[in-house]
Amino acid sequence: MNLPNKITISRICLIPLVIFFFMADFIPYGKLVAALVFGIAAITDNIDGRIARKRNLVTDLGKFLDPIADKILVMSGLLLIVAWPITGESLKSALPAVTPVWLGILCTIVILGRELIISAFRQIAATKKLVLAADKSGKIKAAFQDVTIFLYMIYAFLVVEFNPSIKGTANTVFNVILIIMLAITTILTITSGIGYVVKNAHVLKSDKPQPAEDVQFDLIIPDVMAEFIDEGVVSANKIATRFNIENQRAEKIIQDMTDLGYISDEGDEREILISEKEFKQIFRN
Repeated sequence: MNLPNKITISRICLIPLVIFFFMADFIPYGKLVAALVFGIAAITDNIDGRIARKRNLVTDLGKFLDPIADKILVMSGLLLIVAWPITGESLKSALPAVTPVWLGILCTIVILGRELIISAFRQIAATKKLVLAADKSGKIKAAFQDVTIFLYMIYAFLVVEFNPSIKGTANTVFNVILIIMLAITTILTITSGIGYVVKNAHVLKSDKPQPAEDVQFDLIIPDVMAEFIDEGVVSANKIATRFNIENQRAEKIIQDMTDLGYISDEGDEREILISEKEFKQIFRN
């Protein structure tokens, strides 16, 4: 098992600790510990992906575990701040972390619903052997989700440990900031989800079976992939130069590779989205 996968598994192992410490009202500063552990787990999401891409350690196991770990972490955090009441010796009664409660429930349903829809969308793409790259809006959305949950956990800690000090105006300020963060997170979740589906709408198009000899993709695509797989990026200019072909044909090859899901669909230089192992499996014949 390589390093990125170990980091991903460690993130999964941290999730029960987040749940335990947040719910363990009998442990002093338990909610602070939960928030810090959640923050560490969220940070590892960026670390494992960067290491995997930089060192060419992308594996099928990593592709399977990474999104699962992310979704379970976010799901657990949302459910904790919405469903688990804040209690403590300084409190006369249990208080919800997210107020108004209906807003927290609504936002949680929207966020979790979006993640389930996108997961199903990716499964459909996988059945068609298409690799869908994560876009920038999705990464921004994920960052806002993690920061919002972290701040709510910190707020819960402050209410439990320093309740007399954050009543009145201070409490109102905290709630307004957190509600704004939650609202922005929910809006980003919706817009990024819609953008992702629209951008990859071709995944939902019905496939019409064709005999292999009728496929219209350029026949030198396997050679192009073999040439650039180690570099990780490809462009029409590079294809035209190295294979001594016309620019028009090179542009068509780029479009074909985009349609096949082998490369990203933005920029002059396109990121290659499949690993060397996947390349060998696809073009083994």
